[in-house]
Amino acid sequence: MTISIIIPTFNEASNIQRLISYLKNNTNPKHIREIIVIDGGSTDATVVFAKAMKVRVKVAEQKGRAAQMNEGAKMATGDIFYFLHADSFPPENFTTDILAAVEKGFESGCYRLQFDHPHKWLQLMCWFTHFNFSCFRFGDQSLFISRELFEKMGGYNSKMLLLEDQDLICRMRKKARFKLIKRNILTSPRKYLQNGFYRLQGIYFLLYFLYSIGIPHQKLVQLYRRNISNGKI
Repeated sequence: MTISIIIPTFNEASNIQRLISYLKNNTNPKHIREIIVIDGGSTDATVVFAKAMKVRVKVAEQKGRAAQMNEGAKMATGDIFYFLHADSFPPENFTTDILAAVEKGFESGCYRLQFDHPHKWLQLMCWFTHFNFSCFRFGDQSLFISRELFEKMGGYNSKMLLLEDQDLICRMRKKARFKLIKRNILTSPRKYLQNGFYRLQGIYFLLYFLYSIGIPHQKLVQLYRRNISNGKI
């Protein structure tokens, strides 16, 4: 089995080369079929920098993380898709973890979360990701899923600009076993630093609550855009 790593980007020039270099240098290259950067129309040098790293790069027809990841999956040729944010770094030998989980019958899964910052509130939020419940699953934790299951689920809901990972995970956990790998993925706290630790988490809690009670998605997007800076949606 081989893994296609799919990275949706938008204005990630400061991160993309470092991430790709890390991915290439910290795992078994025989496990990786390809690295795909699917860009949402960046206005910085993200695309140029990604192409310089000799990976597959495409500007998506539709901006939005869900739509971009679906387009990346259509390009992918591996047996397993691994969706990864541009500011998140999985642990060393992560492909070994993923392949071992799949061989044990888990068709999807993710890592626990660790922020690259010592703030106690962020550490508490990371602690919750040790529990294997869908409400504690976030896109920053990355996501692996077999090609077969992804296609069976119809991929991400491309109309969603928020909580697309929650939606897909909730749907596929009804169909397949989900593995929470007991190692940490390291992600950037940049959005918390820009918006405030408690304020941002409060907005996230509110968005998830409104989503869970069926508030229309466009209302959630409007709330997000009014209250979160550098949200990239």
